[in-house]
Amino acid sequence: MQSDKLQKQLLARHVRMIAMGGMIGTGIFKGSADTVGLAGPGVIFSYLFAGLLLLIVMAALAEMAIVYPGQNMNQLIGKALGEKVSFVTGWLYVILWLVVCVIEVIAAGSFLQYWFTDTPLWALSLLCALGIILLNSFSVKYYGEIEYWFAGLKIFVIIAFILLGTAILFGIIPSQGETPYLQNYADFVPNGWGAVFSTLLIVMFSYGGSELIGLTITEMKDAEKSLPGIVKGVMFRVVLFYTLPILIICGLIPWDSIDQSGSPFVQVFKTAGLEGASHVVNFILITAVLSAANSGIYGSTRMMHSLAVTGVAPKSLSFVSKRGVPVVSLIISAVVLIAGAYIAYLEPDRVFGYLMAIPGFAVSFIWISICLAQLRLRRTYRKEPYFKVWGFPFATLFAIIGLGVSFIALILSEANRLSSAVCIAILVILTVLSFIIKPSKGRE
Repeated sequence: MQSDKLQKQLLARHVRMIAMGGMIGTGIFKGSADTVGLAGPGVIFSYLFAGLLLLIVMAALAEMAIVYPGQNMNQLIGKALGEKVSFVTGWLYVILWLVVCVIEVIAAGSFLQYWFTDTPLWALSLLCALGIILLNSFSVKYYGEIEYWFAGLKIFVIIAFILLGTAILFGIIPSQGETPYLQNYADFVPNGWGAVFSTLLIVMFSYGGSELIGLTITEMKDAEKSLPGIVKGVMFRVVLFYTLPILIICGLIPWDSIDQSGSPFVQVFKTAGLEGASHVVNFILITAVLSAANSGIYGSTRMMHSLAVTGVAPKSLSFVSKRGVPVVSLIISAVVLIAGAYIAYLEPDRVFGYLMAIPGFAVSFIWISICLAQLRLRRTYRKEPYFKVWGFPFATLFAIIGLGVSFIALILSEANRLSSAVCIAILVILTVLSFIIKPSKGRE
């Protein structure tokens, strides 16, 4: 007989890499071309600002998890803000990760086209989707181990890129043409500070994935003890792994010469004349975005399981196989991934831009909800947590205001009008459903 209990098989090192795997994906390897193209080298300020907000959000999540052990991110939001808000954030999170998974497999398909130029994007994306679905059918222990090595590989390539890029930038390694040194930084904010701020949508998408830590709690050994160290270590590393590569990219390639169709990482090595290295990097980029898709499937299936257990989703979504896999949730995720490949077939040139806005919108909303939950629950703690948000309540309020302003600006932005309309429609539908669907009894 199938159970609805998840298995506690994830170790601290697994969780650390799952969180980093979810964050380090298309946002940096492909999305960085969009952010630099919009704002130039000054986009680094957008990444640093979002990184500060991310640190506060994750600290708030860790603090609540220590006080209320065994409760995941959405359950904590529900405890603080009520079932209706929990319903909206839960299903919005499912949609977020399903869209992210589609983005990642399409990105992987586009990277594969670097070699298979005549193969259509949809076919390569479908192949990647099937591989990810297969990986997630294993037990959570094996999933954690696979993701550990997947994420480790992408971190390795970022570190190697930083070292090689710095050497090329300062002429230690010769490149084709004249060594740029620091010349490309002369026009640091070419399109003004408004353009820097407008990139927050893509940046928020890039950093989205950190909340996976809040879902791994129910499958993690010794979560309360390990969580604070994981949060602090992961956040600082991720901000570092975003800012340094982007600075190197801007130093080696003029901001208005970056190819929007591929990865700036590959373009840097091609520009430097290291064609062989660009093939190696392209291979690693494929595994990197597939790693992010792998984390995305984990996030969507576990959230659907959580919603089913709390009674606001069909009970079938709570069924777990002997391997600890939410089977029906995985099937639904598989269907969405295959549908994503079909979207790539219909709109191969514009699909990436269409989908990028939805995760940025959802991440902003969910991060605000986490901060509001921590602000509300702090007064009701039954015990004093050994790890707290620094500078409470001012740090939490700063994050709420910062996220709120960027959230409103994204909605009102003319460039995001269509995407914003879709996002608002999703939010309205979920809000209406939260009043219609009542939680089932006896499934806590």
